[in-house]
Amino acid sequence: MDTATGSGLAPHEHASLRERKKLATRRLLRSVALDLVAERGLANVTVEDIAEAADVSPRTFFNYFPSKEAALFGGNDPDRADRLRERVATEAPGEPALSALRTVMAQDAQGLADEFRLLGGDPADWLRRIKVARNDPQVRAAHAGQMALIERAIAEGLARRLGVSTEADPYPGVLAAVAVGVSRACTAFWGGSGGAVELAHLVDQAFGALADGLPEDGPLRPATTTATDRKDSL
Repeated sequence: MDTATGSGLAPHEHASLRERKKLATRRLLRSVALDLVAERGLANVTVEDIAEAADVSPRTFFNYFPSKEAALFGGNDPDRADRLRERVATEAPGEPALSALRTVMAQDAQGLADEFRLLGGDPADWLRRIKVARNDPQVRAAHAGQMALIERAIAEGLARRLGVSTEADPYPGVLAAVAVGVSRACTAFWGGSGGAVELAHLVDQAFGALADGLPEDGPLRPATTTATDRKDSL
């Protein structure tokens, strides 16, 4: 499903040949960056290294990503923070903020999962490489910086939705921090399961459990446990 439009078609299915080539180059640069950083560590990989391995010029690299960190985490949506801010503010008018946030974050998770599949190869192997890369302290710091941008964008979207300011009302900031925590925890579980659990479903279940007060016997735990058991039995 197209997480931006709900049309049921991925963005590349509507794209022109030129746009598809650009998407392919972006994904190639990201896959090369993940490979090199997982192998050498972020400090030992330069933009020039990534460009050379992808057989493009550094100038071409900068047409797609502003930095090597962005190549690791930017995926196919360099405007993710802006998109989340807008969607959180406008999704399902009249519905509670938590319900709208649940929908937006589950769809965002689906987009992230789709991007891994579109990188080609085994999604579980990409997850392994990302896990290795994130053992690097510089990668963790870069990722934390990106997540801070996402959290701020969500808080601003929630504040706009509720007609308040983040300076006067703590609720948008608290809920945004929770949303980022849910996303981080679900993505880590998803990666640890080798992709056996559908990420969007996991995020949706987590927000449902959150709305219910995080009960110990809620549907989140049997759903994830069953999925993991299925993987272990293969």
